[in-house]
Amino acid sequence: MSTFAAAPNHIAIVMDGNGRWATRRFLPRVAGHKQGVESLRRCVKACVDRGVGVLTVFAFSSENWNRPVEEVTGLMELMVGALGREVPKLREDGVQLHFVGERGGLTEKMVAGLVQAEASTAHNTLLVLNVCFNYGGRWDIARAAARLAERGEPLTESNLDRAMALAHVPDPDLFIRTGGEQRLSNFLLWQSAYTELFFSDKLWPEFDEAALDEAIGTFQGRERRFGKTSAQLNAGHADRQTA
Repeated sequence: MSTFAAAPNHIAIVMDGNGRWATRRFLPRVAGHKQGVESLRRCVKACVDRGVGVLTVFAFSSENWNRPVEEVTGLMELMVGALGREVPKLREDGVQLHFVGERGGLTEKMVAGLVQAEASTAHNTLLVLNVCFNYGGRWDIARAAARLAERGEPLTESNLDRAMALAHVPDPDLFIRTGGEQRLSNFLLWQSAYTELFFSDKLWPEFDEAALDEAIGTFQGRERRFGKTSAQLNAGHADRQTA
């Protein structure tokens, strides 16, 4: 009997398609990002209901600074507003927030808001929500290597793993990208070495509970071998059943 994946404990999502969703409706792109916040709220609840332990989302990449100034400004304002509106509800719902990314280019007000949000939800355990903001996978790896160099630690795989920005959670089981594109776009490059990939044609504002269930169902039908053969996995499964 083949060994297939259980339900994912950690889901990572590239929330792509907000701008295109708005453009198709003759709305400013920032309207799509606002609708994207609604989709994220729905996705967080769906993950809690389905017993997912960790949700990591790509909210703003280090390359997104190259977008039009009005869109970047709108995204920053949206982030500040979302902190004030969403954090109290997330705190009540048992969600533990982490904001992952370079904070050097952010305003003092925004950084203070991120720190306060993390502190106010630190005791929660129902779901860990990592919001990657001003984040890039290459930045993450380079920063981890620099930390090890500063401490005089050898540059080993295990040491790098402990120095990464998501060292507080296990690696993603399922990586979802919406919007029809099929690339990682510099998201969780280190952590996604053995992550199962799922690409959805739905734009992020359209990604609902049914779409999430489709991704999870596809994941559960896959055999995760981690470099081993199917025969090795099946033999191990049989050994556990007879032990």
